Amino acid sequence: MRRLIHVPIVHTGADMGSLLPGAKAEFLSRYTQREWQEHIETIEQFWRNLRERIDGFGLDYARTYVYQDGLPVCGKELQIVTDLARRDSRNHQLILWLVDQGATLVGTEAPKLLLEEYELMRNVFAAAAQERAAGKACQKEADDLLKRRDAYIRKRIDATLPDDGTGLLLIGLVHRVHEGLPEDIAVSRLPGGSPPDA
Repeated sequence: MRRLIHVPIVHTGADMGSLLPGAKAEFLSRYTQREWQEHIETIEQFWRNLRERIDGFGLDYARTYVYQDGLPVCGKELQIVTDLARRDSRNHQLILWLVDQGATLVGTEAPKLLLEEYELMRNVFAAAAQERAAGKACQKEADDLLKRRDAYIRKRIDATLPDDGTGLLLIGLVHRVHEGLPEDIAVSRLPGGSPPDA
């Protein structure tokens, strides 16, 4: 039987790239600068602990397939992960470590849907900066896009995870990929606690 370990994650600033200023501004519109710093430190602590939790899970890395939130199917997956790891992305440093242990990195998402989400998020942050109500108008579109991304990821996992394989799905908290996977994929969560709220 195939196995999928669901690992809910939160993205670091390095993962967000050019969307970070908008996300930070949105956070600061509701919270203080001190709370922002505490939020960042909590996320960093989560990533420091996650590697130990995964390593302690006893995976057979040669049969482990890594699926990463936001990683397009493009033939350059390892280069993307390496570039982001060099930019101090704890998430992508973890992926490189998994690959070094023998895990297989799998392109996870449809590039077209990722570009749609990037544009939508830029618009949401811009609208939020100008008018909060305009940002709410984009929520239905964001929800629909998330459902389409999750459906694509489910199909990708089903198509690439072999019968004796274990998938490691590193995915943001809002995703529901683990719901609706084929019945021959046993889904569990990585033990040891949940990530902080985004």
